[in-house]
Amino acid sequence: MRETTTVEGSMTDTQIAGATSTGAAPGQGDGNKKEREASLWSDALRDLRRNPIFIIGGVLVLFLLIVAAVPQLFTDGSPFDSAACKLEDSLKTPSAAHWFGYDIQGCDVYIRTVWAARNSVIVGIVTTSLVLIVGGGLGLVAGWVGGVVDSVLSRFTEIFFAIPLLLGGMLIMSSLPGNAWTVSLVLAILGWPQIFRIMRSSVLQNKNNDYVVAARALGAGTMRITIRHILPNAVAPVIVVGAISLGVYISAEAALSYLGIGVQPPEISWGLMVSDASVRWLQAPHVLLFPSLALSITVLAFIMVGDAVRDALDPKLR
Repeated sequence: MRETTTVEGSMTDTQIAGATSTGAAPGQGDGNKKEREASLWSDALRDLRRNPIFIIGGVLVLFLLIVAAVPQLFTDGSPFDSAACKLEDSLKTPSAAHWFGYDIQGCDVYIRTVWAARNSVIVGIVTTSLVLIVGGGLGLVAGWVGGVVDSVLSRFTEIFFAIPLLLGGMLIMSSLPGNAWTVSLVLAILGWPQIFRIMRSSVLQNKNNDYVVAARALGAGTMRITIRHILPNAVAPVIVVGAISLGVYISAEAALSYLGIGVQPPEISWGLMVSDASVRWLQAPHVLLFPSLALSITVLAFIMVGDAVRDALDPKLR
């Protein structure tokens, strides 16, 4: 009886231990799930909240988006009014009534600088969105499917890599109407291969990981694996490059407009304002200073946000 009691007691202890471990498993599993969900993106968000560069850049970007969306909040005038420019005010210096002075045509530089933000921001956001959708989508397909599809898309991408961004933009825009939408489309056509390569490389690194193999072994379909496992883990470097490239596309639009083949009058952009001011910048430096400063601050703000996002999403920098 004693041995039986001991055996039964040991069995009871084992059962209790098993029951305890089994009972703890759900809690532990929930904890692991929470840790898994809080791994990359929540850690990145927490780091961004503490990063002063991201906060400063984010505030500047938010302010620029508001200016571009509702310029009427910051100025009562409009550069598109027939009486907006008067030649008798040509090249007048800044004053308390007109903070940025007047340009060569007698137009208020402050009003034009505020309204010019719209086209520049439109080009940056629209181009980046198109590049992420086209380049990211094709890169995801090429990396996940592989084989002939990957080879064909990779060779097709190399054709666009051979065309420099500004040179290709100059050639294409010379035969197209100059506005923010056509500039965005042209820059997206020339810019998507970079995102394609980054997404393809990221997918190739993640497609053979253990969690993908386990999901496939459990019977998950291709679409589910792609959306639930591959895409969330492969998209981080694409987001980083897209955030930094947004400022680059704004600069490219300004360069094209400066050369006279980007945004065309009567539309306004900072590149056009810089182009007009370059003729008399020694005589009236304020005409060149303010649109150039607005362009530089905008590009810097988006690059600051992109750098902060890169630092937050790169595990090697933690």
